[in-house]
Amino acid sequence: MRIFVDASVIFAAAKSPTGASREIFRLALQDKVHLVASRFVLEEVRRNLQAKAPESLPAFDAFLAVVRFELVQPTKEEVEAAMAYVAAKDAPIVAAAKRARVDVLVSLDRKHIVGIPEIERRSGLTIMLPGELVRKLREP
Repeated sequence: MRIFVDASVIFAAAKSPTGASREIFRLALQDKVHLVASRFVLEEVRRNLQAKAPESLPAFDAFLAVVRFELVQPTKEEVEAAMAYVAAKDAPIVAAAKRARVDVLVSLDRKHIVGIPEIERRSGLTIMLPGELVRKLREP
């Protein structure tokens, strides 16, 4: 399964050794899922960790060293198109996930991304919280 990971998920995984966000990375290390991100997402994670949880930067760097991310870069036009139905700050994330044709966009952003039917409908993406995704992956 190809999963686009939002910055919020990577941040949570770097910050905590437990939880669904970290479990997604464990599954990637076991080659059970394929992680997709963009440079924009990885830069956002680094910036947020430096500002809010600098003690978690070594975990983030370890992820980058051992987890193979497929990196995608949306075009300016794709980002602009996404801005028609998602907050401008999140348009690069939705546009990159759409461009990558992933199975799932996983995010912790309940305010702007997760649980907003219009974003799923207009982007064609399936969007889940990390816990939902982990539960789905464990189903027989």
